[in-house]
Amino acid sequence: MPVTKFDLETFLPYQLNELSRAVSAGFSYHYRERYGITVAEWRVVAHLSQEDAVSVREITRRVGMDKPKVSRAATRLEAGGYVKKVVNETDRRLVQLTLTDKGREMIETLAPIAQGYDAELRDVLGDKYDAFRDAVVLLTTRTRERDPADGTF
Repeated sequence: MPVTKFDLETFLPYQLNELSRAVSAGFSYHYRERYGITVAEWRVVAHLSQEDAVSVREITRRVGMDKPKVSRAATRLEAGGYVKKVVNETDRRLVQLTLTDKGREMIETLAPIAQGYDAELRDVLGDKYDAFRDAVVLLTTRTRERDPADGTF
């Protein structure tokens, strides 16, 4: 029986994954070389820079990583002196993370680099940026609304 022809190069989920990987790699060089941290660790630090204290559960929800991966990233960041873990007083099962002074210094260094990289990417898209952003928002919203039982929209 012949195999159905499938062109991976035109498969949108594959294209989006490759785009995400390539775009992420362009910035990961900066935090990997300076601070020795991974993509997962960068995502945790970036989210912590937005609020004073965030639970592992909240970061898991926001960044779309599984809880063990976020927990491992937090443990490595704590060992590196970038974050501090604090047990929630009202629910001792919850651990909240906060940036240390060293973690805030990392963000202060990397934020302008990240903004510059973002500007470069926007420049590549030029006048297509708004349409691209709208398409990304649409795809993100719709994929979150799909039926998890069968994957339909």
